[in-house]
Amino acid sequence: MTIGLLLTLAALAVVDSTSFGTLGIPIYLLLSSERSQVSRFLIYLATVAIFYFLVGVALMLGLSTLMENFGELLQSRTAYWVQLALGVGLFALSFRFDPKRRQKLGKPERRFEPRLGGPRVMVLLGLTAGLLEVATMVPYLAAIGIMTTSNLSTAQWLPLLAAYVAIMIMPPLVLLGLRTVARGWLEPKLERLRAWMSKHSASAVSWALGIVGFLLARDAAAYLFFL
Repeated sequence: MTIGLLLTLAALAVVDSTSFGTLGIPIYLLLSSERSQVSRFLIYLATVAIFYFLVGVALMLGLSTLMENFGELLQSRTAYWVQLALGVGLFALSFRFDPKRRQKLGKPERRFEPRLGGPRVMVLLGLTAGLLEVATMVPYLAAIGIMTTSNLSTAQWLPLLAAYVAIMIMPPLVLLGLRTVARGWLEPKLERLRAWMSKHSASAVSWALGIVGFLLARDAAAYLFFL
């Protein structure tokens, strides 16, 4: 386990923390909830965190089995060239999510405004958000892949995975704390942030793809050209 690996995982977790499920929905919930309903907000975050963690464990175990059978192949120069091509491809794909191009196509943006409900509703909302993002959790999948190819033991990757998920849900927890002590000052800023996220959702996807593509390409290039 190296400092470079830890920094890469931390960077991917920060990118993941800005997704709609981990930041967008919590902001909506903060703006629509009362102080007495903070527990339901926390239920949503806990559901998302547990969902991501369990998906990560399942992927790590599955990929670990794959590594045991095809480890030499997956750590070959050919595999790293494939990773490099994937990283460059994701980076190039990020430019296709330019909001100006989407406007030229005349496609209206979909808006999703969740509402606070009971504990069961919050669990369902968290599971729904997680399931909808499974296909687009590129940073998380990249982190899982990097941890797998790093040959980490279970005792190493399990706390790393837990720390990754903790970083993901840290921003809404910080916002919750700030809202508790400075609600009047924070809520107008959250309103502006919500409007900004809604307006620039395509840009957020573009940045996420670009950052993940760069990190994957950097990891592969480090092995191919410097190790």
